[in-house]
Amino acid sequence: MGAVSRSYKGHRYPVEVISHCVWLYFRFPLSLREVEELMLERGSVVSYETIRHWCGKFGQTYANALRRRQPRSGDKWHLDEFFIKINGVQRYLWRTVDQDGNVLEILVQNRRDKAAARRFFRRLMKQSRTVPRVVVTDKLRSYGAARREVMPCVEHRESKYLNNRAENSHQPTRQRERAMKGFRSMGGAQRSLSAFSGISPHFRPRRHLMPAHDYRAEMTVRFAIWEQITGVAGLATAA
Repeated sequence: MGAVSRSYKGHRYPVEVISHCVWLYFRFPLSLREVEELMLERGSVVSYETIRHWCGKFGQTYANALRRRQPRSGDKWHLDEFFIKINGVQRYLWRTVDQDGNVLEILVQNRRDKAAARRFFRRLMKQSRTVPRVVVTDKLRSYGAARREVMPCVEHRESKYLNNRAENSHQPTRQRERAMKGFRSMGGAQRSLSAFSGISPHFRPRRHLMPAHDYRAEMTVRFAIWEQITGVAGLATAA
């Protein structure tokens, strides 16, 4: 029995219901009450507070399992930061994606100065366990100053036009932020967005680059992976 399977112990709802609620919440810009309504239409009576508990307990576990299955990150990293409101106060979400659009790391911080950039670079290198060939950022000076300290041998390209990939990756987060009507705390925002950034992109292949039959085949594979990491596939095998 795997770690995920053990963590279901004591829950009166079946694994299929739990994993489906977590999928709905992190895949689509839905509120907890909207997920509750969708589950009711399917015949499952579950409160939004229970769904909140499941998302908090299993969301990061699922996201980590999906990240472990990702191919090795590319050697060109796009970094960007944008503001989010937490309990009415402006904070900053730092994000890195590689040249293929895979989210490598996010970090919620109070500032966008050199210390914040340095902290993000170090966290990024620790999590990825690699150093990129080149980093692409906008013209925020904090990036250059921190990069010279943390990764001096890495090429640094600064341009607001070269960094569209990172800027575009913020759009799903804005949708998630609106659905949640903002965040209540920095820790809550970090946990929620970390799980979201690990789960949502798994179900967002670049559809515009695929014919319809390739897209359907790719999604079939991704749903199968989801069932494996959530433990649903194991139940089907046992039955």
